Amino acid sequence: MKKRKFFGLAAGFVLAGVLAGCGTSDDKGQAAEEGVQVVKVAYDQASKPMTYTDDNGNATGYDVEVMKLVDEKLKDYQFEYVGTSSDDLLIGVEQGKFPVGVKNAFVTEERQAKFLFPKEYLGLSSIGLVVKTADKKIDSLEKFADKGYTLAPIAANNAQYTVVKEYNDAHPDNPVKLKAGDEFLVDVVQWVNEGRANGGVTIEGIFEQQVVSEKGPYHNLKNDVVYNEFGVIKTWPLFNKKQQTLADEYDKAIKELRDEGKLAQLSEEFYGRDLFKVLDKAER
Repeated sequence: MKKRKFFGLAAGFVLAGVLAGCGTSDDKGQAAEEGVQVVKVAYDQASKPMTYTDDNGNATGYDVEVMKLVDEKLKDYQFEYVGTSSDDLLIGVEQGKFPVGVKNAFVTEERQAKFLFPKEYLGLSSIGLVVKTADKKIDSLEKFADKGYTLAPIAANNAQYTVVKEYNDAHPDNPVKLKAGDEFLVDVVQWVNEGRANGGVTIEGIFEQQVVSEKGPYHNLKNDVVYNEFGVIKTWPLFNKKQQTLADEYDKAIKELRDEGKLAQLSEEFYGRDLFKVLDKAER
């Protein structure tokens, strides 16, 4: 029986972890330990409730806990979790420092060129608009565009940018005013509250943590801004291009977990709702 080791390492220790554990060149990319292949799984440690480091320094969140269940089914592998930033995760997985990373990732053409996507998705994510309460009827990109409203900037390498761009490509006569930002994550709630933009795109889980939660930094704005879902999107782990064997093993495990209802349970735990009940709404 393989030993379990779960690490939520601070970003400052990422390099040391990479150098110590990612020096092999075989397909699984890791050294064997007692007959078990050790796989370093990078996770964005600041994207609660999808992926984050808890108060005890442990890796957790929906994506991470799903990967822990996947690991339980893969007896020939042992997953170790390395906390890092979103940008460093993307670079690290692409360059092979990490065999796989999780960050509530959406599929985009750009990412398909850089990463190996498995056949089976990891979960589902609610995406929507943050607007002021006075605009609470604005619950779609089409209605937002109708108003001629200004959207908070989104980094071009953020998949949320792709979602809006796809809408604009399909609605050339009524596009959303989309501006590429310099930072991967923009403080959408603050932009809307301060009137710097009429609205912003975000993930429901992030809005819940920032505004709805009593511990959220913007809980004082709970009556001033609202979140309106306009889509449900499948999310995926990102594998390095050389990790086909590991991705195939993941596919077998994740399908079993979904059929067992384990993913729905984690969705309830971390998102407060079973997003698999609205799977038919997932357009991408």
